[in-house]
Amino acid sequence: MWKWLHSYADPERAYKLSSTLLPWFATLAIAFIGIGTIWGLGFAPTDYQQGDSYRIIFIHVPAASMSMAAYMGMATCSFIGLVWQIKSADWAAASIAPIGAVITFIALVTGATWGKPMWGTWWVWDARLTSELVLLFLYLGVISLYASFEDKVLAARASGILAIVGVINIPIIKYSVDWWSSLHQPSTIRITEKSTMSTDMLYPLLINIFGFGLMIAAITIVRFRSEILARNGMRPWVRELAKAEGVK
Repeated sequence: MWKWLHSYADPERAYKLSSTLLPWFATLAIAFIGIGTIWGLGFAPTDYQQGDSYRIIFIHVPAASMSMAAYMGMATCSFIGLVWQIKSADWAAASIAPIGAVITFIALVTGATWGKPMWGTWWVWDARLTSELVLLFLYLGVISLYASFEDKVLAARASGILAIVGVINIPIIKYSVDWWSSLHQPSTIRITEKSTMSTDMLYPLLINIFGFGLMIAAITIVRFRSEILARNGMRPWVRELAKAEGVK
């Protein structure tokens, strides 16, 4: 069932596939984020309670949701690397970690910026905010572990175990507003039920969420390609690629 994974254990094949996908992801990310942001900031109606201050959701919500999605992607790659010993999966996990950390930081900053006019304070030790902060620390922990070992096989194992264990924080973030008393508003986007947000606000938000996902994928591919080249610098195909691009 999982034999198809092993075909991408070949670094050259993984590099070629990522090079093919990169322009598609990058172009779509720019288009979706551009449309969603312009629509949300410029044309979505003003909220009757929060006024125009709510418009930060078009950055905050995509960043927050993709911070969790990126972590799940990183943990999945780490699991594949640990179980099937596919090095390219370890490289993918290492590529996602810094991007996830930045996205999580953006989610925290935009959340604090939104919280100030709504709650009267930049920060409270709310269940949602605290668990999102823990997510940032998990990303930083994975990055630090991967960088602290010269042996990258050992580094991938150590950081991969931390990434997998940290998955327990994802449902805590997701359901924290339901499990505990929270200042943070509950989810307005529902999959099994009707969303509580006006479609004029919902559509640009969904477009931006999808766009953020594509952006993370595109940046991950750029980093992934760099990881492949860094770990396979002495391979003949890398030397040929360098010659073809005029690198001495």
